[in-house]
Amino acid sequence: MQDAETVLAVIRERGKQGLPLDRLYRQLFNPEFYLLAYGRLYRNEGAMTKGVSGETVDAMSMTKIGNTIALLRTERYRWTPVRRVEIPKSNGKTRPLGIPTWSDKLLQEVIRLLLEAYYEPRFSEHSHGFRPQRGCHTALQEIAYNGTGTKWFIEGDIKGCFDNINHEVLLAILRENIHDNRFLRLMVQLFKAGYCEYWHYHPSPSGTPQGGVISPLLANIYLDRLDQFIEQHLIPAYTRGQRRKQNLAWVRAWNTARYRNKQGQVKEAHAWEKAARQLPRSDPFDPDFRRLRYVRYADDFLLCLAGPKGEALEIKERIKTFLRDELKLELSEEKTLITQAVSQAARFLGYELVVQHSNTRLSRNGARAINGVMALRVPAEVVRTACARYMQNGKVVHRPELMGEHDYDIVQAYQWQYAGIVNYYLLAQNVGWLHRLHRVMQTSLLKTLANKHKLSVGKTWNTYKDKVQTAYGPRRCLRVTYQREGKEPLVARFGGLVLRRQKRAVLTDQVPIRRPRRTELIKRLLADTCELCGSYEGVQVHHIRKLADLKVKGRKAIPGWKQVMISRRRKTLVVCQTCHQAIHHGKPARHETQPA
Repeated sequence: MQDAETVLAVIRERGKQGLPLDRLYRQLFNPEFYLLAYGRLYRNEGAMTKGVSGETVDAMSMTKIGNTIALLRTERYRWTPVRRVEIPKSNGKTRPLGIPTWSDKLLQEVIRLLLEAYYEPRFSEHSHGFRPQRGCHTALQEIAYNGTGTKWFIEGDIKGCFDNINHEVLLAILRENIHDNRFLRLMVQLFKAGYCEYWHYHPSPSGTPQGGVISPLLANIYLDRLDQFIEQHLIPAYTRGQRRKQNLAWVRAWNTARYRNKQGQVKEAHAWEKAARQLPRSDPFDPDFRRLRYVRYADDFLLCLAGPKGEALEIKERIKTFLRDELKLELSEEKTLITQAVSQAARFLGYELVVQHSNTRLSRNGARAINGVMALRVPAEVVRTACARYMQNGKVVHRPELMGEHDYDIVQAYQWQYAGIVNYYLLAQNVGWLHRLHRVMQTSLLKTLANKHKLSVGKTWNTYKDKVQTAYGPRRCLRVTYQREGKEPLVARFGGLVLRRQKRAVLTDQVPIRRPRRTELIKRLLADTCELCGSYEGVQVHHIRKLADLKVKGRKAIPGWKQVMISRRRKTLVVCQTCHQAIHHGKPARHETQPA
């Protein structure tokens, strides 16, 4: 079998050259890809969540991989319907979530690796959702860099995109580049697998696989047609001219100011300069100048138009027609908005987008410095909503659900929530607005610790206060140290983050695998040795959700297998089939029953 890295490199090169794939199905017989997929998925929380069959990542083995490959060789592999559950949303409604079985997740990840290697070099540079080394921040940075001079925002949203993807259209797109009928038949079966809700089977006439790891990639392959339409038809049609014509009124005012200055009439020169700054330097109504910029993240997209509103309405209608006729999708009328860029703010990926205008912010040569420049801002609503989680009746309150936890865990929980919001909004010019959130969360944290230890808030502050060094000097924070025997102590801090704008802050959706490497777990599995008794008989991997599950209440004796996992601080243990069955039945493992 070829090495997975070599195969992906060949597929990636064919994708760059636009060559079709004709022997893709046989790559599903390579165990290297399943080990690579296993190494990527086993850490996810969903790996221990049961699907319809009750199968999880627990008991993963080379035998299971071999069985899957055997079924694929004879084309007898059948996708299992996903288990569908309702997940509550912040607005009180629910959204459906599909949970596939573990075997289906593993095979989907293998297919995703192969398809991503081929299609990734072909995707548009303006697509940022669910792609390696790209994410929300890269999409926002592109807008901020290329959106100068925007007059109208076209905020696009596709209605129920993932649920309404047409299977026939998607298969037609795949057939253009994948000339392997066995692989395409497998994909058809995946699309038609359906889902089970309350133990009733429902077919899936449209949409990508519910909850599948391959769904975001399939959506990108589908919506790449929209990217091509906008790049090849709309952008050329609504982009013309090298630069705007100069505004004659501004030229006259500026030349008069220079002339008055040379004549020594300083006051008159300043008056004319001030008048010039009230006028646009270039002609805002130049019919020979247009610009159209485009960015997409998953099913949300944004177009920035430097032109009249009438053309913005035309663009919206052309996109609506293309989605309806070519992709069988519907543009959401409620969420697809046309926004005036200077007087109103558009919303994209949780940020507010505005085009700045100021007659007082000047550059060194006296020209206005920020006119027409795009600004990214934290919406006031985001700060209010985040603060409201820690307030009641207008006052900051403690969190009683955390009072039973260790101080380290309490501080860590607050810091994770605070740092998540701060790191996401570091691109915003008004990121300093998050100081209010810091004060509210810090007060709530102090009240939580004070209630737990029966202290005043002031004494609690004096107990936990500390300073941390940053690139901009020391910052005050709260610090908790968790001592461990024979190991370095764990330290948790709340605060210590600098609320300053970072133009190059990057938050990517996923870490790309350009050089697939075996993880430590894969090496332990391939060693084919039970880590408890040393047996070579039917080696499997025992998984647990979290290390806290290893705790034993009271003074009960800790089983040997738990002692091994606790000492290694691992959520996995490679064991033989006999030891694995003993673990699940609460019996001593084989090495514990052997005589000394």
